[in-house]
Amino acid sequence: MSKKVVLGFSGGLDTSFCVKYLTEEKGYEVHSVIVNTGGFSDEELKQVEQHAYKLGVKTHTTINAVESYYDSIIKYLIFGNCLKNNTYPLSVSAERLSQALHIADHAKKLEAEAVVHGSTGAGNDQVRFDMILQIENPGIEIITPIRDMKLSREQEIEYLKSKGVEMNFAKAVYSINKGLWGTSVGGKETLNSKGILPEEAWPTQVTKTGKEEVKLSFVKGELKAVNDKSFDHPSKAIQYLQNIAGPYGVGRDIHVGDTIIGIKGRVGFEAAAPMVILKSHHALEKHVLTKWQLQWKDTLSQFYGNWMHEGQILDPVMRDIEAYLEKSQRKVTGDVFVQLNPYHFQIIGIESENDLMSSKFGKYGEMNTGFTGEDVRGFTRIFGNQVGIYHSVCETNKKK
Repeated sequence: MSKKVVLGFSGGLDTSFCVKYLTEEKGYEVHSVIVNTGGFSDEELKQVEQHAYKLGVKTHTTINAVESYYDSIIKYLIFGNCLKNNTYPLSVSAERLSQALHIADHAKKLEAEAVVHGSTGAGNDQVRFDMILQIENPGIEIITPIRDMKLSREQEIEYLKSKGVEMNFAKAVYSINKGLWGTSVGGKETLNSKGILPEEAWPTQVTKTGKEEVKLSFVKGELKAVNDKSFDHPSKAIQYLQNIAGPYGVGRDIHVGDTIIGIKGRVGFEAAAPMVILKSHHALEKHVLTKWQLQWKDTLSQFYGNWMHEGQILDPVMRDIEAYLEKSQRKVTGDVFVQLNPYHFQIIGIESENDLMSSKFGKYGEMNTGFTGEDVRGFTRIFGNQVGIYHSVCETNKKK
């Protein structure tokens, strides 16, 4: 009886090789699964399915994970204003975890003997997939043909051509990975420490000129409406905003990061909606949260984003931090106004019933109404008392 294996399938070169190699050279029964986290249209998903069956899979399954991806991961990245190294909104790293969890679950349902993924041995994804599969499917065999056989792209192409496989083998100049929370772009310019991606490399071209104001409406930290257009799920609001902001070319950058395996790497990304949402959400929080709420959120959020990037979504500490982040959003409700321009955007301001910047209590730099000058003199004397004592004692000791 042939071995039953589940393959995380994208339809690209690596996973196409895996199907052909495992079915024809190993005689395995391959069940492919694609987890859509917002990077595929319905038509593209149909093409991937047809391609999988042509290659020889026993079954192919499409999982729509867009809403669950938001609910389990993106929501908390927004609550935490998470940007890896103050730059990158964890576009690919976050979606890989969602995909790995769904693949692990599919393998359980099919009672598969092994799980296959097409990772090479040079990046982060191999660690994310392996770790989640080891935890979620204890004892299951993990097969990684590309990594284990140390195959080059040219070797994979040669093998597939020898098997009569027809697909576009022309190596794209740029490697692109699209999802709900942004699109990564890799090319020759990102392989070295110096270089910027040319205009034609960006998947979303700049077609809008002039200025445009958009209103983002948050309810307890979640984006519920854009320009007064409401959505039944925040993922749809993200996609709607992406269509508005993307053609302005905002949210483009190059991220330099530390990989899980210890090397550094550069990757370009475009994330118009994610960057506008994160900056808008943060602006609203600065108005409605206290300074200590903001400081502790920053501390926990930095760890949360870093640990998410490292693939540690199953660590129970992540649930603990998520509980804190969720609780912190109970007053983060209001509208944020953003001006979009070609290649940049600006936060104009916010409106919220919970705005702590109220003229009723004073106007910064002009007038206060909640206390007197004498109150401040007394406050500063007490507030600086211990530091004053320290300096007084030290000055006395200097003279001895």
